[in-house]
Amino acid sequence: MMQPDSYQVETGQALWRFLDSPLHELIGPAPGEDTETWLLALFRRAVRDVPAYRDFLDLHAVDPETVNTLADFHHLPLMTKPGYMQAYPLVRRCQGGSLISCDRVAVSSGSTGEPTFWPRSMRHELDIAVRFEQVFRDSFRAHERPTLAVVCFALGNWVGGLFTTSCCWHLARKGYPLLVATPGNNRDEIFRVIRNLAPEFEQTVLLGYPPFIKDVIDAGIAEGIDWQRFNVRMVFAGEVFSEEWRAELVRRAGSRSPCHDTASLYGTADGGVLGNESPFTIAARGFLAQHPDAARELFGESRLPTLVQYDPRSRYFEVHEDTLVVSGDSGIPLVRYHIADKGGVIEFDRMREFLGEHGADGWMNQALGQETPVRPLPLVFVFGRADFTVSFYGANIYPENVTVGLEQPEVMNWLTGKFVLEVRENPDGDRNFCVTVELRPEILPDEDKAARLAESIRTQLLRLNSEFGHYTPTEKQRPVVNLRPFGDTEYFPAGVKHRYTRR
Repeated sequence: MMQPDSYQVETGQALWRFLDSPLHELIGPAPGEDTETWLLALFRRAVRDVPAYRDFLDLHAVDPETVNTLADFHHLPLMTKPGYMQAYPLVRRCQGGSLISCDRVAVSSGSTGEPTFWPRSMRHELDIAVRFEQVFRDSFRAHERPTLAVVCFALGNWVGGLFTTSCCWHLARKGYPLLVATPGNNRDEIFRVIRNLAPEFEQTVLLGYPPFIKDVIDAGIAEGIDWQRFNVRMVFAGEVFSEEWRAELVRRAGSRSPCHDTASLYGTADGGVLGNESPFTIAARGFLAQHPDAARELFGESRLPTLVQYDPRSRYFEVHEDTLVVSGDSGIPLVRYHIADKGGVIEFDRMREFLGEHGADGWMNQALGQETPVRPLPLVFVFGRADFTVSFYGANIYPENVTVGLEQPEVMNWLTGKFVLEVRENPDGDRNFCVTVELRPEILPDEDKAARLAESIRTQLLRLNSEFGHYTPTEKQRPVVNLRPFGDTEYFPAGVKHRYTRR
């Protein structure tokens, strides 16, 4: 078992490698190391240093000495939250059976509200900082441009704010001309930072949850902030959004290119940032948004997932029954951890081949330009949880489909982005597809708004979801839209985790 001073040595080595290595040397395997070698080393380290994992293997009658190939690794038992994370005490899941090797912690509440602690060290954080460097360098050219990074995630023990701040600090320490401001999700403080600091920089990056960043942009416009003056870029995490939403937000921010001015991160409290959008994935997703038949062929569903690239030596993905399994090092090492997000994996060459087969080359070239780096990393696509659908006349209706209808420019200014899908039965036994929508605080409901929203939702459902068009009778395709005031206690109560469906 490793001693505390060994962890200190490893942290020092990791810091020196991050600071002293160009990005292309940090992405992908180290010299002489392939993915199989890295995964087997991760496994053996967990066996050696993590008491809970040794017990876990014993429980599943696995002899660690028999795990010598990638195929062997793929037969290891899956870690799950109930079967591993909740079955063993926190310290027994940590390296060395102690928290002494960790120096920071994040908390996730989960759907039950019961907190789960995820300790880590700076060494693990530096691995994630590479994802931020990929975004800031490849998309924003922040190594060449003095940049103000404004962290708009909530600060505190929750993973988004401080993890993002720390990774941005690592980039500044590496030599990026980057100043990091941390107003958190306090809108007045964000505007104070923008007014006083943004004029001193060539570009400003806002990092936060998508709906909150939209609120910041909209409220800033109302307060007279000229976003275009500050060359705004945006980094998102936490929610799937449509390409229509992205394009409209880019327009409002006065930015020019969705591919180069935005990026979304796929991250979790337990695994950190697992992957990130790149100009390549954003261009590809933009093409697929305009060609729903091709998207359906590629992803197998009538909804557009988050599409990111990942480094298989940092976070390794597998697919188990159409859900994702990830392996990666952290304070609690993850060895085939079933995160249960619905999704899949696509090799880079296959993705490029698919786009070419469907006539996307011209689109991709125009969106990316000549100088945009395209890194040949594999891709992972991520849907929301499978139980967030409703079934109507045998057609599965996804929140992502409805979202596109609510994010059209002619209607989205009225809405917060929250909605609830239901199938209701009236006294005569007839079933209706219903969408209850939350209005912004200053917006009042009226029949014209409800009718326009219903028509926008119907139009996008027919465009995106072939099941809906084929299975649902024409007279039932237009949803019943119910407009509710901001913070409605029945559908949109404050402080409660929102669900997009009701059974």
